[in-house]
Amino acid sequence: MRAKPKPQSRRRCMIAAAVSICMAVSSGASFPLPAAEADSAAFRAGAAKVEIKTPLGMPIVGNWDSPPATNIHDELYVRCLLLDDGHTRIAFAICDNVGIPREVFDAARKLIDAETDVDAKNVLMSATHTHSGVSARDFRMVDGAQILSAYQQLVARRIADAVATAEQRLQPAQIGWGSAAVPSEVHNRRWYVDDEKLLSNPFGGVDQVRMNPPRGNDALVKPAGPTDPEVSFISVQTRDGQPLALLANYSLHYVGGVPTGDISADYFAAFSERIGGLLGVADADSDFVGIMTNGTSGDINNIPFREKNLPPKKAYERIDEVSKLVAEEVASASRSVAYHNQISLAAANAELKLAMRKPDPEMLRYFASLAGAEGDSASTHRFAKIYASRVSRLQEGPDEVSILLQAFRIGDLGVMSIPFEVFAETGLDLKKRSPFDDSFTIELANGSYGYLPTPAQHKLGGYETWMGTNRVQLDASEKISDVLLSLSKQIQSP
Repeated sequence: MRAKPKPQSRRRCMIAAAVSICMAVSSGASFPLPAAEADSAAFRAGAAKVEIKTPLGMPIVGNWDSPPATNIHDELYVRCLLLDDGHTRIAFAICDNVGIPREVFDAARKLIDAETDVDAKNVLMSATHTHSGVSARDFRMVDGAQILSAYQQLVARRIADAVATAEQRLQPAQIGWGSAAVPSEVHNRRWYVDDEKLLSNPFGGVDQVRMNPPRGNDALVKPAGPTDPEVSFISVQTRDGQPLALLANYSLHYVGGVPTGDISADYFAAFSERIGGLLGVADADSDFVGIMTNGTSGDINNIPFREKNLPPKKAYERIDEVSKLVAEEVASASRSVAYHNQISLAAANAELKLAMRKPDPEMLRYFASLAGAEGDSASTHRFAKIYASRVSRLQEGPDEVSILLQAFRIGDLGVMSIPFEVFAETGLDLKKRSPFDDSFTIELANGSYGYLPTPAQHKLGGYETWMGTNRVQLDASEKISDVLLSLSKQIQSP
């Protein structure tokens, strides 16, 4: 598989400064040494994998039901990659979890600041979005807990431990980046269908598109959005060319096929465990760390909806197939990567305030009616009462939320992060408009605030747009993109 070609055309300019009156943005940036000083500073990197030690008995969160964990098929981890150009350190701390509140990440930052020489504001923390793990979320629609649960405290502790361990392993290194294309494993899960029975929603209305329609159904018309087949990756080696770490990014929600009650980190972990061997890591006890991050996959999954008669798969079979293919393509593409003994790093972050969605009187009246006998009728949507509860919590909750956005520069590679489940078209747009020729976005980073449809997708309806699944103002994706592109522009030049 080829390394990523340069785009034929690129917008090299952007409107950098303006921040809308409905936003409050504060940013801090870290910049590299001047060239003369940077030349004398050795680029270093360290990587670590720290087991979270998930307890059995806790609910597995990822579907409508949350069965207790009864078996650990594969343990959940925090995987960390730390980069150091001699002046600036940046780190990725990727957690096997469905989604992690900002308060947990903030607790980890306090530990990192207290226990390491890594500036915690330069650590990108994210969840992979496995649907077969114990969750670090809580019941609130917007994070705001002052007291963390025991498991949340454990996750924060393990994040800090992973960063500290990676710091202890810092060594002279070389770094490169590239991408592969794996279009076969990503499918848009939002579909136009011509059967109105498939389009009802919990609010008593009818949508224009359906999430996860019945596979092979004759009512399928076309997907409602694009996919992003690119697998971006950062490859790090020791100075003598031995693999040290590889961090990849693919816009695939998750794979699934995990038995009820099993703890599993899904294909994210399977890729991470497989990629080392494909890169030539022979020792199972090696300190090599593979990492798979989630791209912009809020409307993407692994189901080929046009196919009617696919044979059933055994448990974990699809996870194995997908992780094998993606790892093989990345390993192949990595062979053409150019490695650098010295690069400069930069990081910038911003706080962005977003308005929370609130129900109107008509919606409140509709859900109030569900408390009566008609609420149990056959015509009532099966998730109506769930959304009645979610809408109620939004009504009682805060009017706005402040989110953390980050942008990194690694040489001339750009990395952005968003604390939502982001639609593929937003990720593609960020790649197109980025000031960097190569860039990617990591979702569910530094928080977990639900889905982030574009304004155009909001008009179509569907699960991801429902109030309670999506919680913030309808143009939030555009405001977030504007801030991220501004941050990227700030750090574009060494």
